[in-house]
Parts: sequence; C-alpha cells; structure tokens
Amino acid sequence: MDQRFTLSTYLIRRKVFKLFGGAFHVFDDSGQLILYAQMKAFKLKEDIRLFTGEDMQTEVLKIAARQIIDFAASYDVIDSETGEKVGALRRKGFKSILRDEWIICGPDDNPFGVIREDTLALALIRRFLTNLVPQSFTVFVDDNPVCYLRQNFNPFVLKLKVDFSPDTEGLLDRRLGLAAATLLCAIEGRQG
Repeated sequence: MDQRFTLSTYLIRRKVFKLFGGAFHVFDDSGQLILYAQMKAFKLKEDIRLFTGEDMQTEVLKIAARQIIDFAASYDVIDSETGEKVGALRRKGFKSILRDEWIICGPDDNPFGVIREDTLALALIRRFLTNLVPQSFTVFVDDNPVCYLRQNFNPFVLKLKVDFSPDTEGLLDRRLGLAAATLLCAIEGRQG
C-alpha cells in the first residue's frame, strides 16, 4: 500500500476564498505535502481527484457522485491506480439537516460505518446562529470510534485535522477515511 495511506494523523487545508472550484492540500504530521485534491467548479456532479502533488501528474484517488446534485447523494471512492472501488460514502439526507451524518459502505455498498457530527446542540448553533463554531466529526466502525475529524477555527483557511490513532485494529481503510475527510471539507464547508 502507498505510504501516504498508512499514517495516523493528517491535516487537510482548503482556502476559503478560491474563486472557482476547490483545492485541498493534505499534509502529514511533519507538515510535508503528501496529497493534493482538486474539485472542478460548475460541475453538476461532484468530482474530486486526489493527486500525489500540485503538479497533478499522478492521480491516486477519485471521489465521484453517483447522481446529479442530490440531497442524500452517494459518492464512490475509487483507487485511481488499480481502478478498484474502495468503498462509498452516503449522506443521510433529511437527518443531516440538523446534525450531519454519513454512512460508510464497503466496495459492495454494504454499510459498515458512520460519520457523525459532534453534538446536536453545536450542530444547531452552527446552522442557525453562527458558522464560526468549528465542526467536529467522529467516524465509527461497528460502534467503535476509529477516526476523529476536527476543524480548526480560521475564517480564511479551512483546516481539518484527521486522527486515525483510535483505529488500532485497522478497521477503516485510510484511503476511504481521507476521501471522507476531503469530501466533508468540500461539501460541509459550503453550508455555513
């Protein structure tokens, strides 16, 4: 497996004031750029590609929406080098109005995990009072926390810390976990 997908912690950065599309930088814990993601603007279906660098020469992961703009959309995560479907991420539509929740599915589309926003109270404050409260998510596999996603407050740059250290048994494929974190930066970052 690519060494980029074996680390315990990552930091994803997205510039808030990018005019068209979205660009995401993924850093290891020493601050080294290890992945670069780009989301094209003006597309009816989300299509995010992760590359080994800003030169975008080597694509390693693809996150593609199955449908055109859908409230409860499903996104396939594909290993670009092998063409293998790593899994899928599905947003819980109406349930996510108050508190964000995503279903994690394996390559066969069978659910095995969930991504849940921290608390209902903080989620309601974010939606109805201010978007200045950073988001936090916990990723569960079989009711066990395997990853924490914590947004740092910065009005100009969205920063999301991704911590896989609770996953001591390797229950979540890091490729799927990083795809989920990148997707959350792209999708959830727009709702504030």
